[in-house]
Amino acid sequence: MTPFLAALLIAADFNGIWAGTIQLPNGRTEDLTFQLTQKGAQLSGKQYDDMESTPILKGTVSGELITFTLVRQEQMGNEILRNRTRYTGRLIGEEIELTRERESTTRSASGATDVVRNNVRHTFKLKRLK
Repeated sequence: MTPFLAALLIAADFNGIWAGTIQLPNGRTEDLTFQLTQKGAQLSGKQYDDMESTPILKGTVSGELITFTLVRQEQMGNEILRNRTRYTGRLIGEEIELTRERESTTRSASGATDVVRNNVRHTFKLKRLK
């Protein structure tokens, strides 16, 4: 691969703080903020919520495309669930268009993995904060 072609594959810059809002099916909205750090084809960082942050796992960059995974804990009744969610997206102009989809849910007490049924994909846009 020529140096010119290699530069094209990693030309997009995902470094920075990105924020956006998802419109959920129940009519509510969810604010999302990500701190992204790109080093060549590797992507790392965190998603921030009101009360916590969650590190990005297995983040990759290929040209203007990104993929990463988050594993978050959530309490449902008396049980703690461990949700694994995959994010895929691309840089379009000055925004990142991302799609999130839950891959799996594991129950902490039993370690059993629940089958994800009727999984809803959410697509949303993030803008870089300046």
